[in-house]
Amino acid sequence: MEFPLVFSRSTLQSFLLLISISLSPSSLLATNQWFPFGPDGGDARSLAADPHDHTHLFLGAANGWIYDSHNGGQSWKRLARVGNRDDLVLDNIIVDPSDPKHILAGTWVLGSSDGGLFISTDGGVTWKPNPEMQHQSIRALALAPSDGKNLTAGTLKGVFRSVDNGEHWKLISPEGSTEIHEVESIAIDPSDPNIIYAGTWHLPWKSTDGGTTWHNIKQGIIEDSDVFSIIVDPKQPHTVYASACSGIYKSDNGGEKFTKIQGIPTTARRTRVLMQDPEHLSTVYAGTTEGLFRTDDSGSMWVRTTRDDVIINDVYVDPTDSKHVLMATDRGGVVASEDGGTSFSPSNAGFSSRQIVSFVSVSHRPSELYTGVVNDKRWGGVFHSGDGGLTWAMQSDGLEGHDVFSLGEAPDGTIVAGTEHGIYVLDAAQQSWKRAGDLMPLTRNSSAKSVRAARTARSTAHKPESPVPSSQAPSNQIDGAVTTLTVIAGQLYAVTTEGVFATSTPGQRWNKVSGPTDEPWRYLAGFQSTALLASLKSLTLSVDSGKTWRMLPLPSGLTQIGAVAVDSAGGLWVGGREGIFGSSDNGASWTTMKNLYVSDVNSIFFDEPANRLLITGNGEATLAFSLHLPDKTVKYWDTGWNLRFLRPVGDYLVGATRYDGVVVQPRMMQSKELASH
Repeated sequence: MEFPLVFSRSTLQSFLLLISISLSPSSLLATNQWFPFGPDGGDARSLAADPHDHTHLFLGAANGWIYDSHNGGQSWKRLARVGNRDDLVLDNIIVDPSDPKHILAGTWVLGSSDGGLFISTDGGVTWKPNPEMQHQSIRALALAPSDGKNLTAGTLKGVFRSVDNGEHWKLISPEGSTEIHEVESIAIDPSDPNIIYAGTWHLPWKSTDGGTTWHNIKQGIIEDSDVFSIIVDPKQPHTVYASACSGIYKSDNGGEKFTKIQGIPTTARRTRVLMQDPEHLSTVYAGTTEGLFRTDDSGSMWVRTTRDDVIINDVYVDPTDSKHVLMATDRGGVVASEDGGTSFSPSNAGFSSRQIVSFVSVSHRPSELYTGVVNDKRWGGVFHSGDGGLTWAMQSDGLEGHDVFSLGEAPDGTIVAGTEHGIYVLDAAQQSWKRAGDLMPLTRNSSAKSVRAARTARSTAHKPESPVPSSQAPSNQIDGAVTTLTVIAGQLYAVTTEGVFATSTPGQRWNKVSGPTDEPWRYLAGFQSTALLASLKSLTLSVDSGKTWRMLPLPSGLTQIGAVAVDSAGGLWVGGREGIFGSSDNGASWTTMKNLYVSDVNSIFFDEPANRLLITGNGEATLAFSLHLPDKTVKYWDTGWNLRFLRPVGDYLVGATRYDGVVVQPRMMQSKELASH
């Protein structure tokens, strides 16, 4: 399906109405009125299948979302945010074999002992926490193959068991045990549910009486090994595999003695998951922090079948077609193989778990957009949309896996990316990114003549006239993190950890701006000759296109700055934890806006065509605000998402979520208006 570059209101509304029908379930419409459109990919954590329908799969993410697929993982649909929070890691999903609408999800929270067990009875559309497992950090969850009501969970506290389909739970490891705690993996004997294996952050344990007694099964395993995964052969239960930080181990006597399997490099031995091919039990997959390994002879020889920079969290093998293999990976989302794991390709349509922090739309083609993401290395960088944010494609060649903190468009139309390691420009002809060119100090009164003189001096003396310390800018390039890119008075400005720079030729030369004091500057906004520069605690203003600067006092009551803006009348705007403040007298005095109830402001954007400010804030609120400047009318939208920023695209809005990619405003969703100031 193709889309025009510029949408009419009726075209977009019709399209989004169609999408709203196809995106159902009703929970998405009820709680998230703005529709997610990618970019696809991100952190995928776990995979599970409907035992009655091998094409119906579930996918757990690292941001609380659970997805499902009805075509074997070719495409995904959001079901719900489990627990209605964005910090739950869904590492374990169990689908009831007797009732596939009954699903259990074990969750944990990064850097915390929090988590819990959540249960759905409607196929994953709605979820309720289990009160007996509330706030348990659940790292493992297993269903007894011979008893569909018997479940075992591994938590930071110990091992828990349920014999009534997950309704009630009992701690079956010793209370307060100094050994059986921080349980990372669980396996249950295929014929006897009372035989339980538990892998801890220390060593593995085994119980043969349903958890009444436990004994250590460490013989052959290197001491103090984190046991990430345990699997039991479904036909020969005396065969047990265990993966640990020290390698992969195999036992032929029910875990009483293990032998270390050779063939996997030492650096790849953090094996998060082991998975047997249900049709060919001698084939075992090992998902490691350095790619996927496969053995076809029960562990005698292993072959790596992916790149070594793929971090694998889970592996699914289709029980009806062992050639069909899926992996849940860090950053790369879901990848699929149709040849038994020999080759893989992305399978992320509909799955988006991206942290978008930057955005720019092309000035003469407003439906052409670029977004920058962080924490995704070679799977991230910059994504491009030519249809107003409805579809996205990665455009990151040349970025070398850098995080993209800022994006901008230079006056000559060049797209520029600011990373944690310098500035890159998009080569439109090659459709790849190039490192920005030379860096040259610029004095306050530098003229074109002095600039040319400095260039001549450098070319003859092989060094800058006023050298920039090599620790700050090796090879005469900006090397620090670039937090803001914006155009002021016909020049593109970059706010970096090495200072503020400006250019009219972003691919060739950046001039260091003199005038602002030495501060850890973060934010810059401007209109015509007015520029407002801010750190977390300081403000400085220029009204002569950056030639001179003067410090401004912070608005009374504002403790930390989160965003700044300048409107077309020269009005200054500052936002932070305590809300948004405006000044019409160059910072001499500040006022707050009536009915603009937003705190912890993270973005203020001046939308010149509409003469309004678009404002978002951190926290749990899902509201986004508009302040129409001529009459100070405040409008808001309940977007259903926690937004990092909001931008106009034609006659609708696009938002960037914290962890879920881009969301698009349906035109039929009208804003609500508050009384004017």
